[in-house]
Amino acid sequence: MSQENLDEGEEQAFISHLVELRNRLIKVIVFVLLVFIALSLIKENIYTFVADPLLKHLPKNATMIATEVASPFFTPFKLALVAAVFLCVPYILYHFWAFIAPGLYRHEQRLILPLLIASTLLFFAGVAFAYYVVFPMVFGFLSAAAPSGVTMMTDIGNYLDFVIAMFFAFGICFEVPIFTVVLVLTGIVTPATLAEQRPYVIVGVFIIGMFLTPPDVVSQTMLAIPMWLLFEIGLLFSRLFARNANEKTALPQKRN
Repeated sequence: MSQENLDEGEEQAFISHLVELRNRLIKVIVFVLLVFIALSLIKENIYTFVADPLLKHLPKNATMIATEVASPFFTPFKLALVAAVFLCVPYILYHFWAFIAPGLYRHEQRLILPLLIASTLLFFAGVAFAYYVVFPMVFGFLSAAAPSGVTMMTDIGNYLDFVIAMFFAFGICFEVPIFTVVLVLTGIVTPATLAEQRPYVIVGVFIIGMFLTPPDVVSQTMLAIPMWLLFEIGLLFSRLFARNANEKTALPQKRN
């Protein structure tokens, strides 16, 4: 086969991948929009639920405020869109894994479903951890830290931006075991290399905790320790996967 035919085949394969990526992106966008339309009908209830951790720690008779004219109208819609993206995370992750599956080996493709389920559960676990554990702690600290004579009255738009950033940060941080396993499965690193980097990982998670939480040791530790434990869980599973892969590659040699 000539070099020209090889180049033409590679170009066609590249275009087919782009077409598949476009089709999957369109399906994801349409699905998210449909969920967004459904959630728009209960957008006020969603915002009340999300604002509850802050409202519980506001001083007596204090309320949230809107500093922009259109904020009371657009902010609940913005939250409904974000909630739609959150609820569609399993669908989004499915298309992500389905897109990269053809480039994986057969034994790696068998791990797609477990990784899909695990990554979805971990993302929602991170969001739940932020809402039920971190938010009460953060807002309790911030309300108590307000100077005497200063009433804490948060703008609804600024509050939503803060909450969304925290949700995404904790959701992604809780994907540490998945990142660890994928790095090992793709051969980028080995479990032994990751174990050697443990001291740097511990320092890194505390630095991340410092940026994502209020400036107190307790809140930083509450984020850093779960991230470190998740790294250790990912390291454990990556060792199991690496051991199974080595055993499968060694079987033909033993038969000979």
